[in-house]
Amino acid sequence: MLSLSSPKPPSLSFSSTLFSTTKLPLIPTTPSSLRQIIKPTSKLHSANSPPPIVPNLIIPSSSSPSPQPQNLYQPFRPPPNPLPQKYKNLDTASIIDVLANRLGLWYEYAPLISSLFRDGFTPPSIEELTGITGVDQNRLVVAAQVRETIADSPDLDPETLAFFESGGSELLYEIRLLSTSQRAATANYVVRNKLDGEKTREVARAIKDFPRGKEEVGWRCFDYTKPGDCWAFWLFRLSREFINNADKRSSALTAALEAAETDRAREAINEEIHGKVEEIVEEIMKEAVKVPVVRLRMGEVAEATSVVVLPVCEAVEGESGVGSVPLECRSDGHFGIVKAEKGWDRWVVLPRWAPVAEIGGGGVVVSFRNAKVLPWKVNRTYVEEPILVVADRGRREIEHDDGFYLVAGMGDDGYEGGLKLERGSALKNIGVSQCLGTVVIVVRPPRDEGDDQLISDEDWD
Repeated sequence: MLSLSSPKPPSLSFSSTLFSTTKLPLIPTTPSSLRQIIKPTSKLHSANSPPPIVPNLIIPSSSSPSPQPQNLYQPFRPPPNPLPQKYKNLDTASIIDVLANRLGLWYEYAPLISSLFRDGFTPPSIEELTGITGVDQNRLVVAAQVRETIADSPDLDPETLAFFESGGSELLYEIRLLSTSQRAATANYVVRNKLDGEKTREVARAIKDFPRGKEEVGWRCFDYTKPGDCWAFWLFRLSREFINNADKRSSALTAALEAAETDRAREAINEEIHGKVEEIVEEIMKEAVKVPVVRLRMGEVAEATSVVVLPVCEAVEGESGVGSVPLECRSDGHFGIVKAEKGWDRWVVLPRWAPVAEIGGGGVVVSFRNAKVLPWKVNRTYVEEPILVVADRGRREIEHDDGFYLVAGMGDDGYEGGLKLERGSALKNIGVSQCLGTVVIVVRPPRDEGDDQLISDEDWD
């Protein structure tokens, strides 16, 4: 048994020396980590040796000063293009000389601009040394990258690639936002049609915008894989915005016809050109007799000094519904008590507008669920609104080609119960001479917001 005064065993001395000279890593003081430190050294001691000395682990204090935040902002550096072999070993002075004197093909020396950026040069300093403006620097670098993506494309025509050997960077820059396949097709189209930078930009925008127009009229007639069709569709849509400007509309449609690549697209444009001419002729005819379209205002009936009460039938009831409505409805006495020839359960009170006041006996109001029944183009904002059509059953003859008449059961119309409105000329063309009544006014429902009572031509063309 060892005494306290006896010299220390060699193992203890060895252990203490080991701990005093070995630098331990800083680790968390968890029980598992302590066992990993103690386990290797415990093999050096006998069963009677005192436990080894565990060094104090130094844990950094949370109050130690935190590192200063670094400035993470770095100016944009375009990705480097692979330099041609003849430019790889040039020093800065030689690079500047190549750029200043345009020594070589434009797409070969364009990557040298990126190398100057990496060396710390700025666009103004490069412009001062080489004469290439900041705008041209960006255009050359981007255009060279675009050319590199399509140079090996099997879809690129050899003539197109040859065209971009000596220039055309302003064209390639405009198609930078397109995919690789779109770039090749667009480059072929641009070179083949000799378009400038502005027209090329329009083509690229038309391609990007084409999928958004799938709800537009004629969209399926244009081919998305053809840059010319995409551009033609963009011009086709633009022409529809010039309803009141015949010159601009004609110019847009002519340009669309020239831009189109497929026969189907050209056919759609030609139909638009000829169809619109017919529509303009119809508009001139409608000016003679025009059916008023009126929106009823909130409280207008209560404020009116004179009103009329008319029987109402639903369009789904068809011709039988119109025929069962009372013909005679008049007001008698000092109080204007309304009397009908027979009982009816649906009535509407309207202001005594001039067209309504001219109706003698036989006035009827037909309720339609939406404005699709109207035989003219209706603004899509209002097409789903219900409408009331006031007709005079005392006037059943088809008198005017440009008048509007209430008819029933044409067989293939698809309207509610077969009731619909038709123009007099259309009815005469199919040999119809009688109708259910002449339309005198169309009434739209009131809305909270105060809009014009009479509907503008733009809404009901």
